[in-house]
Amino acid sequence: MRAGILVLLLSAAAAPAASAQPPVQSPYSAEEMRGKQAVVETTLGQFVIQLLPDVAPNHVGFFMKQARDGAYAKTLFHYVLKNAVIQGGDPNTKDPAKAADYGQGGFHQLAREENDQKHTSGAVSTVRDLSMPASGGAQFFVCVTDQPDFDGKYDVFGRVVEGMEVVQAISAAEASAAGLPKARVEITNITIRDTPPEPFVNDTPADLAGYKAVIETTMGHIELEMLPKVAPETVRQFLRLAQAKIFDGIKVHRIVPNFVIQTGALNFRATPLTGAQRRLVHPLKPEFNDTTHVPGVVSMAHGDDPASATTSFFICTGQCRGLDGKFTAFARVISGMDVVRTIATVSVEGETPRQDIVMKQVRVEKR
Repeated sequence: MRAGILVLLLSAAAAPAASAQPPVQSPYSAEEMRGKQAVVETTLGQFVIQLLPDVAPNHVGFFMKQARDGAYAKTLFHYVLKNAVIQGGDPNTKDPAKAADYGQGGFHQLAREENDQKHTSGAVSTVRDLSMPASGGAQFFVCVTDQPDFDGKYDVFGRVVEGMEVVQAISAAEASAAGLPKARVEITNITIRDTPPEPFVNDTPADLAGYKAVIETTMGHIELEMLPKVAPETVRQFLRLAQAKIFDGIKVHRIVPNFVIQTGALNFRATPLTGAQRRLVHPLKPEFNDTTHVPGVVSMAHGDDPASATTSFFICTGQCRGLDGKFTAFARVISGMDVVRTIATVSVEGETPRQDIVMKQVRVEKR
């Protein structure tokens, strides 16, 4: 499959003749490009690209200028391969009468900016003729899944950080044998914006205390108050994971009667994380505190290493005092304890529930 993608990308770039003009240099300074995102609005939804000027400054500067000039508006994603890549940006695609020339416009403007960025899911690269170092230009492609065969051949200049589900939907559009979607999938606009500050990163413990988490399960709603006075970094990370929808679609995988229910483990998630979501997951340093593990207290789960907690957490349904000082308590159930108790009564095989109980959504709300 990957070899087929590579041939199609090449065939799109190989036809146009080389330009006599020198390669484009970025019209912006490094400072003007740093910390920028491109919001790509399409007829199938919106996705956001984090631009990478430190590794490909001329590519980023050219892309920003094209976007600000409206050059991408009404262009198409003219090549899609389901769960592999999407390709767009060709100015020819604005005109339905030029369908025979789709994939052949906008080249020979950018020289190579080879870098060590990998073509993992969400990577955004410029299309070029591999035999011509200065053949890049307006066309770009987005990797829906990892495409290691492209590493070192095309220059990554951005990464999708929001809306990978839209990229996936575009890749799944019904298409011809040549990969052209049968219904026009347009880029309606690309807006360049400052990268928004990461949520909760700069919040004080007092700020964090102003949030609650609402867990919508298949058996009812559970509301958690946060305990940032005793576990500020754990609370901060839990809220970031929830805001990024990392907990959505994860099963309750463990029930120990009169002890705990446990969920949040990524291997029980219905769908894989996006690249942007994966980057948020990391081990947490323990913040052991004097909160007692009584019914309703919520703690992070970890393995043998106390610093191995990532996403899995448990809610106490009984007296769990043996866990005091060994696990980081960071929240408490303030509503829905009846739901917790109902989940705790589900029949188990060993400690595994015999029926699926799913966190459909975890929302962060102001208290």
